[in-house]
Amino acid sequence: MAFAWLPGALGDIAHGAATTILLIAVTTLAGTLLSILGAAGRRNGPVLLRRAIGWYVEVMRNTPFLVQLFFIFFGLPSLGIRLDPILAAMLAMTLNMAAYTIEIVGAGLDAVPGGQTEAALALGLRPRQVFIKIVLPQALKIIYPALTSQIVIMMLESAVVSQIAVRELTYEADMLQARTFRAFETYFVVTMVYLGLSMGLRRLLVAGGRQVLGAGVS
Repeated sequence: MAFAWLPGALGDIAHGAATTILLIAVTTLAGTLLSILGAAGRRNGPVLLRRAIGWYVEVMRNTPFLVQLFFIFFGLPSLGIRLDPILAAMLAMTLNMAAYTIEIVGAGLDAVPGGQTEAALALGLRPRQVFIKIVLPQALKIIYPALTSQIVIMMLESAVVSQIAVRELTYEADMLQARTFRAFETYFVVTMVYLGLSMGLRRLLVAGGRQVLGAGVS
């Protein structure tokens, strides 16, 4: 093995890692918000909204992420909607993640005893207050391990967006191995970077969850 090329490639690797971090940061925030709204709408919204969310979840969970990405980036221009590669990647990742996390958050909502909602309403709280202050925090605490795992999985799947020339970590790795002809060494280094990002992200999410949701989050 030869790593003489590595010092000169650190800038490209760092740029790719930073782009990957940006993608997952935006996806986590937007995807989690959409999943909360989607899970609540699927349980308490009107019939048409519940059906629409159900169809959205089924379509997104049963089609390849790569196809979804290509549809957004290559298909939407046919309708006059053109997106920058990184915006297309963020949109595709957010919609894909939300479809999975709607089910995860929904399972957490269903796990909160209904008696707590009834008690809160009896005390004079409005339904929205009950959901935000009573039900949602408990639901998130229940499903937090599954939610963090889904976020990490989505971060790893972000490698797919290299197919539309987003300069994230995998894209930079492809360019490096094409220049150096050191495929094994290049992908070994990038694999270690992904491993470090995954472990760091999981620890960050657990620490943040404990700060926001309290002790017991893992």
